[in-house]
Amino acid sequence: MFRGILIRWLVNAGSLLLISYAIDGIAVDGVGPALIAAAVLGIINAVIRPILLILTLPINLLTLGLFTFIINGALLALTAKVVRGFSVSGFWSAVLGALLLSIISGILSFFIEDVARPDSAH
Repeated sequence: MFRGILIRWLVNAGSLLLISYAIDGIAVDGVGPALIAAAVLGIINAVIRPILLILTLPINLLTLGLFTFIINGALLALTAKVVRGFSVSGFWSAVLGALLLSIISGILSFFIEDVARPDSAH
């Protein structure tokens, strides 16, 4: 279990570094801030995101789930407010960054799924 969490954390940190190169409004000052930002984002996603999804369920239903991207962008911006060395400037940078973070993390997770799976025999 711990190994899977560690690998997901590293994947998210790497994803944050990649999106900082892809989007002008997102900056990460190095590997250290990326690791901290990935950990903070993970905690925020575990604690705050479920509450926000419940509170915004009506608008999420009306937008067929697209409002989730706004929530994810807001949580990415919140992470940037908390972590030194990680910055997000602007609403659309946050939303696009959250979208790319989901895509890149998903792709990377797909390739390392066997390693992260707790029941894998490695």
